[in-house]
Amino acid sequence: MLIEQIIIYGSIFLLCFVVIWFYLRKQKKTTQATVAKIEKAKQEGVFEPVSLHPVIDLGTCIKSGACMDACPEKDIIGIVNGRATLVNAAECVGHGACFHACPVEAISLVIGTEKRGVDLPHVSTEYESNIQGVYIAGELGGMGLIKNSIEQGEAAVNAIAKSLTKRGGTSYDLVIIGAGPAGISASLTAKKHGLNFLTLEQDSLGGTVANFPRSKIVMTAPVDLPLYGKIKLFDTSKSELLAIWNDALSKNGISIRENTKVEGIRSSQQMRAAQTIQENTRVQGIQIDGDVFYVHTNRGEEFVTKTVLLAIGRRGSPRKLGVPGEGMEKVAYRLLEPENISGKRVVVVGGGDSAIEAAVSLAQQNSVILSYRGDAFARVKPKNRERLETAMQDGKVDLKLKSNLVNIDNELVELAMEENGGKQAVGNDLVYIFAGGELPTQFLEKVGIQITKRFGYTMKKHR
Repeated sequence: MLIEQIIIYGSIFLLCFVVIWFYLRKQKKTTQATVAKIEKAKQEGVFEPVSLHPVIDLGTCIKSGACMDACPEKDIIGIVNGRATLVNAAECVGHGACFHACPVEAISLVIGTEKRGVDLPHVSTEYESNIQGVYIAGELGGMGLIKNSIEQGEAAVNAIAKSLTKRGGTSYDLVIIGAGPAGISASLTAKKHGLNFLTLEQDSLGGTVANFPRSKIVMTAPVDLPLYGKIKLFDTSKSELLAIWNDALSKNGISIRENTKVEGIRSSQQMRAAQTIQENTRVQGIQIDGDVFYVHTNRGEEFVTKTVLLAIGRRGSPRKLGVPGEGMEKVAYRLLEPENISGKRVVVVGGGDSAIEAAVSLAQQNSVILSYRGDAFARVKPKNRERLETAMQDGKVDLKLKSNLVNIDNELVELAMEENGGKQAVGNDLVYIFAGGELPTQFLEKVGIQITKRFGYTMKKHR
């Protein structure tokens, strides 16, 4: 009997030992693999966060791995010694899937780092700025992903609808500025609440998305579009996404005023302070009662509204290089239909996803040089990196790192090569510059919206 007990307990002990040994062995291998990925990320310049990214509370983390499984981008988070850690932080695009998946809420979404700040406007939990009656949603507020922008556009208008004590009358209840993901969602939500609203877009429907190359793939997740239902956006092309938005707006009788740029917003309080108008003054024959906003456009129009929602992008205007010849007609800052360009010698400038997507798409029918001032790409989606490497291997894209475009003329462009300190002139027909955009600071400050550089600012998201 004793011997049998010894055998049984010994077997159990041995089994436990084997299980623990295999577990520790697997954990060690996982840790080694993750450490190797971190080292590679550091070498490629994608380890440090660029914008919105997850921050993990190791004291709360229970090692479930749910955050890793939920991340659509993959390899943003890894495991070291059983604990979650950031790996390719610069490639995080702010899905927030890890945040939602964590069972113990050990993850926060943070924008900026202790060293790298990000300019953000002041926005309350109800999406209202420091100017009462002016709301902000989407990319301008720091949440640039399509899914996040759609959710914020809806939430902001829900808050606006609750805040309006008096609707109707001779002025608009709401003017929405921007018809990207946040603006479209806001428009549908305003229709749902029965608001008297107007949506203005300086370009065309879709905002920034409309300016993506036609073949660009939108990587995101399913989301509920107000008055339309759930839409799935996995591997969705730009044309498919715009078709969905057009369908949603059309079915609900909503029209967008395109090619209408807002050049100024003034409140009746500001105008009274400037002694421009008095209370109950008639503006364009409209009797105004109470505090309102006057929205001025590039068409010389003026719209009167009780509230304003800014659903514009962070890139108010493209950032220019300031080099000779940049004003020539062959220089552009966005690429709409690469399939219509063929047989050209093209130089693409930039190191982000937009530059790489443009270079790869143009390389199908043209000779392409991709010039980037850095020695490695800092924030590029894995799929774009793979496409670029394939295009380079096939000889379709000539990548020139540590190079700067310094001069443009009719037949040539000149590149300064940091490696040898020399300059290289190459034949050229077209130049596409993707150097990012500048926050519309002047416009926002003119409105009176406060902007602060945030270092490691925790974003508020609905679970």
